[in-house]
Amino acid sequence: MLADLITSKSRTTLLKVFLANPYEMYHVRECVRRTGDEINAVRRELQFLEKNGILQKEQRANRVYYSLDKEYPFYFDLLGIGAKTIGLGDEVIKNRPKLGKIKYALFSSRFVRRIKKNPDDVDFVVIGTIVLPELAALVRTEEGRLGTEINYTAMTEEEFKFRKKRNDPFIAGILAQGRVMLLGDEESMLT
Repeated sequence: MLADLITSKSRTTLLKVFLANPYEMYHVRECVRRTGDEINAVRRELQFLEKNGILQKEQRANRVYYSLDKEYPFYFDLLGIGAKTIGLGDEVIKNRPKLGKIKYALFSSRFVRRIKKNPDDVDFVVIGTIVLPELAALVRTEEGRLGTEINYTAMTEEEFKFRKKRNDPFIAGILAQGRVMLLGDEESMLT
């Protein structure tokens, strides 16, 4: 899906490396290993992304490291795109028919930004008629990739509407926090 917006395959692959771990710094050779691209293509794309403010570079001893530039005006938008095109977001979109009839799916912004959270915080919410074993398998795979537990909840649309109408504290907390919509219309979810 990122390839739908960016015509350079090398740039798309490289951006996925940085978006998969937004707080990591990578040396050129590490980028080459992770992308499988030729070193000259990686260097060219790193220079392009740095010149346009998406990446920043830092000299450490005799090596240059690159990381996402948090001052980039679209930094948080990029994190949202990354949440939808890498890992769990990508798998949910690809496997949507196997997961049932999803009305809404959303990530908490704290999860997308990889901010340490309270153990009670919900990272991922799915609303609709959900095939729970399929969803659980996708979540377990992502937990393995991230090396951390993902707190998620699934509920029917009727339960969601009922609890929202009753001002249920759990639902109010989910709606009050920042979110990245994976599937569904945020406006219709809130009304």
